[in-house]
Amino acid sequence: MNPFDLMKNAQKIQEQMGAFQEKLGTIVVTGSAGGGMAEVDMNGKMELVDIRLSSEIVDPSDITMLQDLIKAAFANAMEKVKETIGQEMGNITGIPGGFPGMM
Repeated sequence: MNPFDLMKNAQKIQEQMGAFQEKLGTIVVTGSAGGGMAEVDMNGKMELVDIRLSSEIVDPSDITMLQDLIKAAFANAMEKVKETIGQEMGNITGIPGGFPGMM
């Protein structure tokens, strides 16, 4: 195996991974529960994009506030997960905070 071919392939793979990471933000999927009474949209970066709650399960005057509270709670939980993973990676690698940009 030629080391120069290996380096060329590594660079190509790195470029493809960069393009893929950008594409993750454009991928959006919808999950639902209760026969569609609750739906969430999430992108490929595991970010909560939108929440829809049916007026059958929540008072219509409370829906917007409840959706916003759920989004904020989800974002807060994701940040805590990232921090915890960084700390754990730091413990494993001996690098405080783990590897920057890992999550």
